[in-house]
Amino acid sequence: MNLVLDYTKEYKKKTPASAKLFAKSAKMHINGVSHNIRFYEPYPFVVKKSLGKNLIDVDSNKYTDYWMGHWALILGHGPKGVKKNLQKQIEKSWMYGTVNEQTILLSELISKAVSVAEKIRYVTSGTEATMYAVRLARSVTGKKIIAKIDGGWHGYTSDLLKSVNWPFSESESSGVVNEEQIISIPYNDLVKSLSILKKYCKELAGVIIEPVLGGGGCIPADVDYLKGVQEFCKKNNSLFILDEIVTGFRFRFGCLYPTMKLDPDIVTLGKIVGGGMAIGVMCGKKEIMEYADTTGKKKSERSYVGGGTFSANPASMVAGFSTLSELKSKKSIYSKINSIGKYARKEITKTFDGKVAVTGKGSLFMTHFLKDGITEITNSSQAAKCDGELLAKYHFKMIAHDGIFFLPGKLGAISDAHSKSDIKKMVKASEDFIY
Repeated sequence: MNLVLDYTKEYKKKTPASAKLFAKSAKMHINGVSHNIRFYEPYPFVVKKSLGKNLIDVDSNKYTDYWMGHWALILGHGPKGVKKNLQKQIEKSWMYGTVNEQTILLSELISKAVSVAEKIRYVTSGTEATMYAVRLARSVTGKKIIAKIDGGWHGYTSDLLKSVNWPFSESESSGVVNEEQIISIPYNDLVKSLSILKKYCKELAGVIIEPVLGGGGCIPADVDYLKGVQEFCKKNNSLFILDEIVTGFRFRFGCLYPTMKLDPDIVTLGKIVGGGMAIGVMCGKKEIMEYADTTGKKKSERSYVGGGTFSANPASMVAGFSTLSELKSKKSIYSKINSIGKYARKEITKTFDGKVAVTGKGSLFMTHFLKDGITEITNSSQAAKCDGELLAKYHFKMIAHDGIFFLPGKLGAISDAHSKSDIKKMVKASEDFIY
């Protein structure tokens, strides 16, 4: 990502130890990072520790964090209850490689909060969860084509790595095969979406959608749009899959879909349900999930849905259980962070006086610098046509000058560790942004 370098000198002056360490990292790791989006110019700072709402780098700079571990840390960094229970578990061990009671406890919490979770399979990332979800859809229906959203991000699985970044017509990567078995539809445009789905209806195994488009611009779906796509799937004997990896347990205790009166066949979860540890969850209706039961089935009759060496490891299960237990017992957390998020969207919009659109829902928000006649953001095409370089410059200015961290160009997430005063500080930093 190329940033306008107004604050580069200031950033380099305050992060010399990060510069040295990142140079070392770059010699051993691709781009110096282990996730593509974590790199930004001139180099990312190197974190030494984190606590509550803060990241602290190796130069002892403190940043108010709105990236929050890829939006996973709804209670903040290192919450006491989760830490205490993890420490207890680690005394016993953190890896068994077999069935453990901690998994059962977490699943009981999830299944009571997520009605569709009649059967659950754990993996260690959201990418794996969505990969298995579309495999299962193909097994259940006997069809091959999967539809996704323009700008929808479901991880790096080849099954869904299409139409993620603008222009959506270009392939996202070399080495990806069978791209013709993935089609994409425009978010929040039901007429055009149904027209495309009808064209492929005979081979359509399922549609996978995020109820709030995360990586595609932090854009909430229109309820009637989701209902319309779901209705088409039901009539066409295609599966309706909701990717709630970002939204699950983010706005309420449970998923977003019941508030929209939706009836998905499969739901994928991640992030918050892992409590900061590695996790991915595929859950769904019993009659669908049973296709993944290999007992007594021929290879041609089953959907081979594995897990992995570290799936349902007790450390992740305990962290997830501790996090969800706290959210369940203190539901006031949701009213607090959703209120702060609403305040952030309102105040940032006011600060930039018509020059931005701030999207989001609840405790999630993203600023879009408008250009080329764009006046609202309801889909990823509109988001992509906004000034991404200016957004990155805005975020970098706050990193270098204000001690506020957004991963440049990405949405922000509010945790229970944040307060309204943090938003006021961010708004003041926004007022000082010259462009």
